Amino acid sequence: MMNLGSLSLTTTAKSSKPMVSLSFWIPYFTHWGQSLLVCGSAPGLGSGNVKKGLLLKPSQQEDQLVWSGSVSVPPGFTCDYCYYVVDDLKNVLRTEFGMKRKLVVPEALTGGESVQLRDLWQSGDQALPFRSAFKDVIFRNTGDVGVEKPLGVFENKSDQDDSIVVQFKICCPDVGEGTLVYVLGTSGKLGKWKVENGLKLSYVGDSMWEGDCLIPKAEFPIKYRYCKVPKDGSIGLESGGNRELTLHSSSNKQEYIVMSDGLFREMPWRGAGVAVPMFSVRSEDDVGVGEFLDLKLLVDWSVDSGLHLVQLLPVNDTSVHKMWWDSYPYSSLSVFALHPLYLRVQALSQSLPADIKEEIEKAKKQLDKNDVDYEATMETKLSIAKKIFDLEKDQTLSSSSFQKYFSENEGWLKPYAAFCFLRDFFETSDHSQWGTFSDYTEDKLEKLTSKDSLHYNTICFHYYIQYHLHVQLSEASEYARKRGVVLKGDLPIGVDRNSVDTWVNKNLFRMNTSTGAPPDYFDKNGQNWGFPTYNWEEMSKDNYGWWRARLTQMGNYFTAYRIDHILGFFRIWELPAHAMTGLVGKFRPSIPLSQEELEKEGIWDFDRLSKPYVQKKFLEEKFGDFWPFIASNFLNETQKDMYEFKEDCNTEKKIAAKLKSLAAKSLLLENEDKVRRDVFDILRNVVLIKDPEDARKFYPRFNIEDTSSFQDLDEHSKNVLKRLYYDYYFHRQEDLWRKNALKTLPALLNASNMLACGEDLGLVPACVHPVMKELALVGLRIQRMPSESDVEFGVPSNYDYMTVCAPSCHDCSTLRAWWEEDEERRQRYFKEVIGLDAIPPSQCVPEITHFILRQHVEAPSMWAIFPLQDMLALKEEYTARPAKEETINDPTNPKHYWRYRVHVTLDSLMKDVDLKSTIKNLVSSSGRSVPASGEDVNNKK
Repeated sequence: MMNLGSLSLTTTAKSSKPMVSLSFWIPYFTHWGQSLLVCGSAPGLGSGNVKKGLLLKPSQQEDQLVWSGSVSVPPGFTCDYCYYVVDDLKNVLRTEFGMKRKLVVPEALTGGESVQLRDLWQSGDQALPFRSAFKDVIFRNTGDVGVEKPLGVFENKSDQDDSIVVQFKICCPDVGEGTLVYVLGTSGKLGKWKVENGLKLSYVGDSMWEGDCLIPKAEFPIKYRYCKVPKDGSIGLESGGNRELTLHSSSNKQEYIVMSDGLFREMPWRGAGVAVPMFSVRSEDDVGVGEFLDLKLLVDWSVDSGLHLVQLLPVNDTSVHKMWWDSYPYSSLSVFALHPLYLRVQALSQSLPADIKEEIEKAKKQLDKNDVDYEATMETKLSIAKKIFDLEKDQTLSSSSFQKYFSENEGWLKPYAAFCFLRDFFETSDHSQWGTFSDYTEDKLEKLTSKDSLHYNTICFHYYIQYHLHVQLSEASEYARKRGVVLKGDLPIGVDRNSVDTWVNKNLFRMNTSTGAPPDYFDKNGQNWGFPTYNWEEMSKDNYGWWRARLTQMGNYFTAYRIDHILGFFRIWELPAHAMTGLVGKFRPSIPLSQEELEKEGIWDFDRLSKPYVQKKFLEEKFGDFWPFIASNFLNETQKDMYEFKEDCNTEKKIAAKLKSLAAKSLLLENEDKVRRDVFDILRNVVLIKDPEDARKFYPRFNIEDTSSFQDLDEHSKNVLKRLYYDYYFHRQEDLWRKNALKTLPALLNASNMLACGEDLGLVPACVHPVMKELALVGLRIQRMPSESDVEFGVPSNYDYMTVCAPSCHDCSTLRAWWEEDEERRQRYFKEVIGLDAIPPSQCVPEITHFILRQHVEAPSMWAIFPLQDMLALKEEYTARPAKEETINDPTNPKHYWRYRVHVTLDSLMKDVDLKSTIKNLVSSSGRSVPASGEDVNNKK
């Protein structure tokens, strides 16, 4: 191990100038086998290599475990540095969050001085103010404060033996124009708690304020706090107890202490927002669907309504099937390309011919329907866009702005355009059917996208569409930022099996498997989403480059994002590719049950446990008089009254295909869907699932106690398997899943400055919330889906700060529909939550909506984000449409048509002053922040 004594950071054997003793000092509690290490950009601190960093020594100081170490540096020395938790081999176990610390040893020092850096560990929540949602949007006015002095400059000199120069540093991300920052404390140099005599700090950039003073040693220990003094002269003393500065030792050297005190302590910032899918927005300018430029009007409405955030569903291209199935926004054709659906065709040119203008006006009327007509809207928009492209392609493609866009995006844009051409040429997105083009290579791509190719015009059309989508979304994004509104995107957990990404990066996906949701997540059979699972081992080889590129691309438009099904970064529910439902799966990664482990417990008959257990009596119970037909078509009798599935129907996909064939021949006398479900039940009647990669490893089938295969076992086997089942699902995986998340999630979080929120609903392992807390990931709380197992309704006042709270979301019914669909539940809510014994109204009247929304804005959660439908329910005139029609998604239906459109235009909502003031009053009266009004913004400009 590295010498823990004094190190020299000079490169010569003897320095021509006396050195400064630089020491690091940081309190941090570690576990057994862990140490703290500091690594910096300079030699001696590792030159960025953690293995070569400076290992610190621990010491117990009162109630703190303090880590310290020292190096010798010349005056004027500078570097960046960061602290790490490491094991005995210096493998990194935990990293600080936020920006790297900047170290500047002033040139004015003459050598021989002692400079002590007293730091605090930068946890995830300490880094939140530097996320773009806050830094570039909500606290953007802080950036208008001018830098008053360079970082690290001491204005006082330690030239008195009985005094020490102390530099105070504090991060104040939310500082209004003209606000001053002070340190007040018990020392006379800190004003004896009086602002007029306190130490005024100077702004040094990046939300950091610092200042120094010469404090007599006799005045230590010092108690102090920071305070903000705005233009009106009021004193905003930071919350919490007094900070304390103690001398732990004193030397005969001139001493300097740098107190890096982290964040200014104040009431946590809280805001509110609106959630609506892009396709659901309606305006007077759109053609059949919400469009990116509609976001500007939605931002204006949000500001007027006191809302700091607009949340969207994914907006990537999903044109896999070229039909309404593509309305599902979570199955992307490309994780980089934007969806042509959201293009405003009339904004493609400033000089549209009269006939095209007329065509657009006609389309607006024809497609102004109750719901989105996905296929007609896509066909109309692309047809009009193609006509404009033919007129203006040369001008656009030769422009400097297009050339800049192309050079910055060609890495994904060229494969995307080539894929779209091949999809249309072969009339399928299944790239395994593309002959020689099934296997992607750079040479093939260059030939497909060459200017000499016969289809180059088609390739350029896809460039053209993506360029204009980028321009339009960028315009809306910049508008939102300037108005103080966070634009929040959505990061789907999967990609479509037949996508650009699986074509180009096939090695990053496990194509013989698919992902889904475990049973009881949305329904008893689970779900098969059909996405291929990720090959995390392969992805890690370039430090998750595909993910980092994906997040970087999102960061071009959004300042916050929702990680769909964040549990997938801990473990994913993996199914064989031949599965159609989600029941017979396993978690990846997970520690399976080994054959040796089972044999030690007296479990031997693995064929009996891992193959479908099919007895004649089960067939008779399930199918009645129809059972002989099922047996003859799907099963072979292996012994008296015992059956196994035939080779041509031993998977769910094979069974479905055979049933379809029988139905086509009119041989199926029963309902096809019901027969399929019942045959699937027989196929899934197993206790253990054999690992396809290792025949000596097994996974307990989900809900094994529900199977007749389990029920027919002896009591000993039942007890053993029940115990191993609970161990597999609820205990043995926790450490593995925690480590997996801590490998993958930081790569995402560090890839952009966006604020990250995680959808953590469903079966949540015990490790999830601690990891999310460590990484400062904002969780989700839906009142009707409480994370506590012993309550029916969540209590918003008990939610943690690091959460988004909402009464509903896109994956469940709206507040109105939920209220109306279950009378007994409605009565329980009325009594338990609202606190009234009377009979509740059968409709979710505005008073009920107001109560529920007020509950949520008053919650401690960082964000209260409401679906637009729930906000419209505040006013009776917007509740004429049947509540069920406002549902965005039915998670139990894998072929749900995502087509909901708000029945009122944004233009009309902008004129509804009453609704906007009702929402704004709800938000502001709860103590949540509201954006500056338009007048304030204009005055600032």
